[in-house]
Amino acid sequence: MKTPVILISLFLLSLSLSIKGQIVYHDASVFPLLGKATPDTYTRYSRLPESLKNISRGPVWELGQNSAGLAIRFHSNSTTIAAKWEVLNNNAMNHMTPTGTKGLDLYCLQDGKWIFVNSGRPTGKDNTATIISNMKPEEREYMLYLPLYDGTVSLSIGIDSLAEITQPKVNLPVREKPVVFYGSSILQGGCANRPGMAHTNILSRWLNRECINLGFSGNALLDLEIAELISGVDASMFILDFVPNASVDQMKERAVKFYSIIREKHPDTPILFVEDPIFTHTRFDQQIAKEVKDKNDEINAIFRSLKQRGEKNIYMLSSKDMIGHDAEATVDGIHFTDLGFMRYAELLYPILKKQIK
Repeated sequence: MKTPVILISLFLLSLSLSIKGQIVYHDASVFPLLGKATPDTYTRYSRLPESLKNISRGPVWELGQNSAGLAIRFHSNSTTIAAKWEVLNNNAMNHMTPTGTKGLDLYCLQDGKWIFVNSGRPTGKDNTATIISNMKPEEREYMLYLPLYDGTVSLSIGIDSLAEITQPKVNLPVREKPVVFYGSSILQGGCANRPGMAHTNILSRWLNRECINLGFSGNALLDLEIAELISGVDASMFILDFVPNASVDQMKERAVKFYSIIREKHPDTPILFVEDPIFTHTRFDQQIAKEVKDKNDEINAIFRSLKQRGEKNIYMLSSKDMIGHDAEATVDGIHFTDLGFMRYAELLYPILKKQIK
C-alpha cells in the first residue's frame, strides 16, 4: 500500500521546506569589518575615533558616523541570506536612491572575483530584507557593504536555521596596506544607486585590497585632525581628493600642512592628488566653470611647489577624462551616477595597481 509512503514523503518534504524557510539572525558584530582607519571608532559602524568628538567640526563629526565604505565579511552555506539593520538617521535625499543612502549590498567571491548578488532595500529606520534566496546550499564567501549616507546602529545577518555562518576562510580583500581615500561627497558615494557602486568599493573589489573611505560630504576642508587620523594608517597609497570642497584660500592655507602631516609618518608611501572633476554643467554655468578652473590651477601650483622642493612619490591626477565627455555620468551635474563611478574607478585602477605593493 503506497499511500502511507506518499504521505510520509510529503510530510518530510513539508518539514524540510519549513526548516529551510526559518531564518535565524546572527549579530554581524562578530565578523570582520573592513574599511576603518582605526578600530577605536565612536561606535562599531562609524568612521571617526571618539577622541575627535569634541575636536572635529560638527559636520565632519556627524558625517563620520555614516558607514560609507564599511563592509562585513563572512562565510556561509545558506540557501538564503537576509539582513536586519537599523540606520542612525533615516536620511533621505532627492537625488540619491534609498538603497544607496541607507541600504545594503551583497557580493560573493567566485573564482577570485567579487560578483554582485543583490541589494538589501530599506523601508525606514528599522529594516528587514531577504537579499537572496533559493540558492544551492554551497560554501560561499560574502562581503556585505553598509549604507553610504546614513549610520548603521545595528546589523544582523539571516541564514537558514540549519545552515552555518562563520568567519571568512579567505583573506580577501587583503587587509594589509590598505588604500586610504580622503575627500568630498563624491568620495563618500554620492550618488551611487547602491553601496557597492561607490568607486572606493569598486576599486577594493578590483584590487582585492581593503580601501578606507574618508569622504565627508561638503566638508573635505583639509581639517588637520583628519590628516592625523590618516597618518595613523599603514597604507599602500593615499588619495587626496579634497578639491571639490576646499576653496582656493583653504588650499593655500592648509594643503601643504595636511600633506606634510601624512608625509612625516610615511616618507616613501605614494600620495596622489586629484583635480576637481570637470562637472558636466560647467558647459553652461560660467561661474562654476571659473571656480573649477581656479581650484585646479591652485592644486597644480601646490603640487609643482612640492615637486620643486624635492618631494618624492607624489602624483597628480588630471580630471580631464575622469567621467567621460558625453555629460551623462552625473545625476545633477555634479554627483556621480553609477556610470560616473565606474568611469572614475577605471581611471584610478591602473594607477593604484601600479603603485600598491
